[in-house]
Amino acid sequence: MVTLNKTLPKDRKKIAFSAKSRQLLLGALLPVSLLFLWEWAGRSGYLNPLLLPAPSAIWNEFIFLLQQQHLLGHLQVSVIRALTGLAIGGSLGLVLGLIIGFSYKSQRAFDPTIQMIRMLPHLAIAPLFILWFGFGETSKLLLIAKGAFFPLYINTFLGIRSADSKLFEVARVLQFNNMQLVLKLIIPSALPHILLGLRLSVGVSWLGLVVAEMMGSTEGIGFLINDARSMSIITTVFVGIIIFALLGKFSDFLVLTVEKKLLNWQSTFEGGK
Repeated sequence: MVTLNKTLPKDRKKIAFSAKSRQLLLGALLPVSLLFLWEWAGRSGYLNPLLLPAPSAIWNEFIFLLQQQHLLGHLQVSVIRALTGLAIGGSLGLVLGLIIGFSYKSQRAFDPTIQMIRMLPHLAIAPLFILWFGFGETSKLLLIAKGAFFPLYINTFLGIRSADSKLFEVARVLQFNNMQLVLKLIIPSALPHILLGLRLSVGVSWLGLVVAEMMGSTEGIGFLINDARSMSIITTVFVGIIIFALLGKFSDFLVLTVEKKLLNWQSTFEGGK
């Protein structure tokens, strides 16, 4: 019995590792299969290399751009822009979501205007930002911040309004002040919605970055894509697109990791087998 108990933790680790391996293999099955099919079709002459180059040609272009030391500089600029815009818009969305979600009067005063601004598309408002603020960093950061603001604002607001009213009655009995009410009740109960809003804001920040850099920029991955498109270098265009896809996936993975750690107390349905 003693030997059995000592081997149980190791067995659990092996089972957990094998389950994660199966999940990774399952997730990689479709993209790897599509890559092989894409490469085969390109090498067999079924695809026009000027319109849809093979993955090997895109990889060679990626290596070339790295060797020329252009890619990393553009990547650094884009990442800093996206993170800065996300920090500005996301923090404002979180704060206003807390204020308006907590106050009915604030909702009546500000929410209709905010919802109206939310409906303005990026492509429609980008020329105005460029006209008002020029082609510098300000217009780009504001465009990214606009996109990052609304998912966090809406989900924070919904998270607060979805809290059980009985919890507020308990808080009144315990004589919580406003700070205790926010820190010990409102934010913990709204945390699943807030993290969902953060995940959406991260994705929208990358979309806003693409629009900002392609409409008026001299550096960044979006500029690289637009410049390559004007010169019909389709492999460079695909390199930029894939970089944006990988950055979006990686940032989404980071948010999901934080979400799992902060919400490990939740017991939710994870889908059937």
